[in-house]
Amino acid sequence: QVRLVESGGGLVQAGGSLRLSCEASGRPIHNYPMGWFRQAPGKEREFVAAINWSGDTTYYADSVKGRFTISREKADNTMYLQMNRLKPEDSGVFYCAASLGVSPLPTSEYRYNYWGQGTQVTVSS
Repeated sequence: QVRLVESGGGLVQAGGSLRLSCEASGRPIHNYPMGWFRQAPGKEREFVAAINWSGDTTYYADSVKGRFTISREKADNTMYLQMNRLKPEDSGVFYCAASLGVSPLPTSEYRYNYWGQGTQVTVSS
């Protein structure tokens, strides 16, 4: 079993930055692809970014490309999402997830097996 805990969310002004962390415990996750998703009020959860098991390949949603950076530190079982130039439309609950599947960079939430509880990000205009 894998337990994922997100942290780092908060309130920030448009144009600002936040760094989200996702710490894993239980079963080691260093062999699994991982991803970040977000859910705005009244909307479905959407893909943000994914990183492969080794950390050398990443993939981003078009809406965040060039502003967000996903990374992972295998030594401490932690994944990060650096978010720069934040916009009000980035607001929502951000979730980290780990996948047991064979796809190296899954973008569908249905390909992920473990989820964190989420951390709120609010970007004010």
